[in-house]
Amino acid sequence: MATGEAPIAEMRATVGTAFDVVLSPVACAQRPALEAIRIVDNLFAIGRSEAPFNDYPPQWTAGLSRRHARVFVEHGAIYVADLGSKNGTTVNGIAVRQAPARVCAGDELCFGGELRYRVGIEPRARIVASGSASPVTHLLLVPQRDDLGLQPVDVLAFPFLVSKTDEVFSRYKDRYPHQVNYISRRHAHLFLKGGALYVEDLGSTNGTFVNGQRLGESALALVDGDVVAFGGDHFVYRVSLQKSPDVEPTVTQLSLRSAADSGADADKTTFVGAAHSFLEIFCVDPALQREDEVNEAAQPGAARAKRDGVATANGAQGAHPADPKDRANERSGKGGVKRQPRRWKMLAGELHKAFADGEHTNARRAAAWGGAGVAIVVALGVGLYLHGSSERELKSLLASGDYSSAVTVARGYLATHPADTKISVLASEALLKGELPGWLEALQKAQFDRADALLKNMKALSVNNADAASLVGELQWVGDLERFVAARGGVDAPIRMYTDEATINDLLHRWDDDATSHQRALDRIASYVPVFAEPYAQALSHLRKLESDDSVYVAAIDRLNGVILAELARDKPDALPPVLDDYAQRYPRLAGLDRVRDDLRQYTALLNAALSRQLTSLLAMMKTARFRTPPFQAQFRQLAATRLPAADVVQRQDAVDAAWQRGDAQQALNDLQSMPASPWSDVLATEAAHKKGLFDQYNDLQKTRGAKDYDQRLLSFYASLDPQTDAWFVQAVQKDVAALHDKALTHAQDLLLRAQSLWKTYRANGSIGGTQRLEAGISAGFRNEARLLTEAQTAARQGMRIYTQLKADHPADFDRLLADIEAEASLQRRSLTELRMVLDAGLLKAKLALIGGDQSETRPSP
Repeated sequence: MATGEAPIAEMRATVGTAFDVVLSPVACAQRPALEAIRIVDNLFAIGRSEAPFNDYPPQWTAGLSRRHARVFVEHGAIYVADLGSKNGTTVNGIAVRQAPARVCAGDELCFGGELRYRVGIEPRARIVASGSASPVTHLLLVPQRDDLGLQPVDVLAFPFLVSKTDEVFSRYKDRYPHQVNYISRRHAHLFLKGGALYVEDLGSTNGTFVNGQRLGESALALVDGDVVAFGGDHFVYRVSLQKSPDVEPTVTQLSLRSAADSGADADKTTFVGAAHSFLEIFCVDPALQREDEVNEAAQPGAARAKRDGVATANGAQGAHPADPKDRANERSGKGGVKRQPRRWKMLAGELHKAFADGEHTNARRAAAWGGAGVAIVVALGVGLYLHGSSERELKSLLASGDYSSAVTVARGYLATHPADTKISVLASEALLKGELPGWLEALQKAQFDRADALLKNMKALSVNNADAASLVGELQWVGDLERFVAARGGVDAPIRMYTDEATINDLLHRWDDDATSHQRALDRIASYVPVFAEPYAQALSHLRKLESDDSVYVAAIDRLNGVILAELARDKPDALPPVLDDYAQRYPRLAGLDRVRDDLRQYTALLNAALSRQLTSLLAMMKTARFRTPPFQAQFRQLAATRLPAADVVQRQDAVDAAWQRGDAQQALNDLQSMPASPWSDVLATEAAHKKGLFDQYNDLQKTRGAKDYDQRLLSFYASLDPQTDAWFVQAVQKDVAALHDKALTHAQDLLLRAQSLWKTYRANGSIGGTQRLEAGISAGFRNEARLLTEAQTAARQGMRIYTQLKADHPADFDRLLADIEAEASLQRRSLTELRMVLDAGLLKAKLALIGGDQSETRPSP
């Protein structure tokens, strides 16, 4: 990774933070004088007529188109988009096609196959002033025609995309359908550059006009009072610019600005408060232009005259109807279907006509050449006619609209002649004209199972016809794409982590394997069945959105996975919560972070229990742990294989717990002592000693019942019991403890007061610091502080257990006291565990043993 890439490309954009993109020319003997290009705006144009390329010698820019490419910055990342240039744009040798490509520091950009630049990213030392002029803060587009009822458009954030699919213009579709369709899907965009407002046409069908002049390939700066028109003389607006001497306000501030501030009536003004995406603006898709209506009034005069001449010529020749059914009706002379004679009847008729028309001539030839010659001529004629009869019959059936019969005839012929390409193409046309409308209807109604069934039938009808099978495969891709978009809730729905990435990658991979061939095939389908044009255009629009999501959101998910795995490998899960919060803010359409957070909480608790060797807690968590995200699933498998108790240990411990719970203490102790050697043997030995101590205490209590100190010993024993783990013993002495209810509560209060005193002493001494944890031995200071913490934790736990077991009320201060002590003990254990690569293993274990924890942990020495 190049210097400066990570902090720039990954950072969240903040006020006062900026960076420059530097294009450094790659050395070339033919261009020794090229200088580096520093890009300080969010959008930079590449083209022959753009600076600095317009100052280069012509031979240097021969490979550049006038509108060649654009480099832009969005969400803190750099992209390059090719605008359908003749000689292309590449990133590290890979062609940039319809979707913008992500660019990182160190990448090599090549424009037109000649101009090569190395990308660099440099933090900007200061915000570069745009000049003396005040920056534009927002734009008001005021309609110039009062008779159309158009609303003013108040643009509060840039870039702003002019599109017939946007609500700003699509709202007029019912009233002015043709005029709206004169605007392209990506017609033009308005953007800020150096604090000034620019407009650029995006290769629209009917053009963008400023003060009556049609824009060329370059963007044009707008000034207050300019008149801009989109697609003709209908959507014509006067430009009113709002400027401020202060810094440019945020989108939120602009959105809160009242209508009065903008000089427009809020009830009659369209407000655009959110910026469009350059990723969407610079997705190139020339195929969608064919859906635009051509506005003759907006075309150059010469081109219009030329088209008028062509139209006149076509009218003189007699143009055929465009619809296949119209052509079929025209040929048959009526609206019904006209069945054609089979090939032998057709052959007989043609032969009869041939011989009848040339009877005398044939007789003379027969006399001259003899009977053998006539036989040869007849045989050749029959062969040639039969060779083309299938093609003629298919064309006849297609013309009549009998597509089903055409498919049947073609299948029979292709079964024995699979290499006949002419028949294959005609069969494909018949199949699509007959079956595609039903499939499109199912797709439009979101009946995807029905659509799949229809595709399956189309595949069956494509047997022996590779051409048709490939076209049906293209329809399968369109169907899969639309099913995926619908299942998500639309193209703007959230990206579901660990659910959508695989499908997005699959759909894009299937398209990118040969995008040109796919588009050519889909164009061909649309030529056969014109109603396919609209769903085809929609599919390409959805494809562009997926490409944008892939470059932004799927890439973000990949980066997040890398960060998660890296931090988990370092045993630093505590570093991840701020990372997840940052991603949630930077990528608002990222869904599934809650599952990541849940897995993170589970894994952190498991890891801390494993590192602190808290076996009882660890085994309980292992039984309930359920990870739902791939990075945590993978990391848990690794943790289980290396640092968690083995399955045999877990199984034996379950048997120990079961025996202990039913009061069979001796069996539990025997099972613990027979445990096989493992990395957890020391913890198990400590657990066995603890259980044996409880068992011995219980037996002693039974022997000393009625003795003078029985009550005190009973309460001490009761306070040491865990309500869940030692439930049998709790139940066994419950009756005797109940008789001492008041005495037990007093004992609980004494324990918590003692814990409070120990805790105050511990805090007064300054707690255990990092220097003490790093000591090469166990100093008296560390030992004393550890003892205070451990005894405070033990006393607080025992006192709270009595309150809990007796279901008695207690002061809230005791809850806070226990929580504070537990948190400090956990912090000290975790901090010690993080030093495992620094401290000797034996020393680390000894220090951990002096810190309070679960009953399953190593106990401090007496």
